[in-house]
Amino acid sequence: MSDPVSTHHRTIFLSDVHLGTRGSQAELLLDFLRDNEADTIYLVGDIIDGWRLKVTWYWPQSHNDVVQKLLRKARKGTRIIYVPGNHDEFLRDYIGSNFGGIEIVEEAIHETADGRRMLVLHGDKFDVVIRHVRWLAFLGDWAYDLAIFINRYVSWVRRHLGLPYWSFSAWSKQKVKTAVNFIGTFRDAVAADAARHGVDVVLCGHIHQPAVEQVGKLTYINSGDWVESCTVVIEHQDGRLELVHYADPATIEAKVLGSSRLQAA
Repeated sequence: MSDPVSTHHRTIFLSDVHLGTRGSQAELLLDFLRDNEADTIYLVGDIIDGWRLKVTWYWPQSHNDVVQKLLRKARKGTRIIYVPGNHDEFLRDYIGSNFGGIEIVEEAIHETADGRRMLVLHGDKFDVVIRHVRWLAFLGDWAYDLAIFINRYVSWVRRHLGLPYWSFSAWSKQKVKTAVNFIGTFRDAVAADAARHGVDVVLCGHIHQPAVEQVGKLTYINSGDWVESCTVVIEHQDGRLELVHYADPATIEAKVLGSSRLQAA
C-alpha cells in the first residue's frame, strides 16, 4: 500500500466516487484533492450516482465541496476529462460538450510522458448484466448498498472486540464474483477491446476492484473506487503509473462510523 502523497502530478485518474450515496468517501477525496494537483484529471465514470439520486436525494455539503473543488481546479488551468459510467449515464447525452471547463467524452486515448498510449473508459459496456438485464443491475446496486450498511456495524463490533478490520461487503462481493469468474472475464474483455485500439495500457473502473495487471503485452489498470478502496491512479512526471491507496481500511472505517453517528444524532 502506498502512502498518501502531496505533490504536483502529470495526470490523476479517479473513478467510482458515487457522490449522492451515503457510502461515498467524499471527505477523504476532498482531502486528496486539496493536497494533490495535476496537469490533467480524468474522471473515469460513476462520479455522481444518478441511479441513487433518482430514488432518494442525498447530497451533503462534502459532496458539493468535491464538485466545487474540481470546478476550481478547472478554472485554474487543470484539464479535466469526464468519461461517464453507467451510474452517471445521463451525461452521455452531452458527449462532446464542455461544462465549466470539464470535457465530456465517451472514451479517451491518453499518451503518457514516456510515450505509451492508454485507452481510458469506464468499462460498463463489458458488463453483461448492465447491458442486457438492467433490472438485475439495479437490484445488485441495492444489495451492494445494503452490504456497505452491514459492514459499518460488523466493523464496529470487531473493533470493540479487538479484532482487525474485515470488510463484509468486500468479502461478499469477492465470493459472488469469484464464483462466476466475473472479475477475470471483465478484465479480459476490457483488454481484448484495448488491443483492438492498438494501445499499450487500458484504464477503467466500474467493478470497484483496484488492480494493475499484465495481460499479454497490455497493462490493465483498474482505478478502484472511493466507497471502500479509496484508490487513485497517478501518472508521475516521467510517465510512471502508480495505483495509490489513499487511506487504510481503519481510516475509512472511522470516517464511515463517524458520519453514521452524525446522521443518527
